[in-house]
Amino acid sequence: KQVVLHIVRDLLEANHWKDAPLYLSERYIQHNPMVASGRAPVMAFFGSRPEGPIPKDGEWKTKVVSVVAEDDLVIVAMVRELPKPNGEGTYTTTWFDMWRIVDGKADEHWDGATLPAVKQVVKN
Repeated sequence: KQVVLHIVRDLLEANHWKDAPLYLSERYIQHNPMVASGRAPVMAFFGSRPEGPIPKDGEWKTKVVSVVAEDDLVIVAMVRELPKPNGEGTYTTTWFDMWRIVDGKADEHWDGATLPAVKQVVKN
């Protein structure tokens, strides 16, 4: 569980992607369709974001609801606020991420990400 909490806090929230080798295996298999597999591609995808301070417990922007571990899998449920599809405000939902841990590092990742919709333009 600790490795995954470091991923959520240190990498995803504070953007300390230089520390990714501490938490992600080199082959890191990514099942999110917007990010390529491999530690290097994941670091390149997220690494351009500005680095911030690592938050103290209780001060995380990411609201973690639960962390569940069974065998080599760790699942994190988080509160997520998203824009309403009609553009009028936001709504709150729950986001789930799951990691497979191998030799003390995250080796595989799943989440509910989908490719963004593409608006079709009809020409007259």
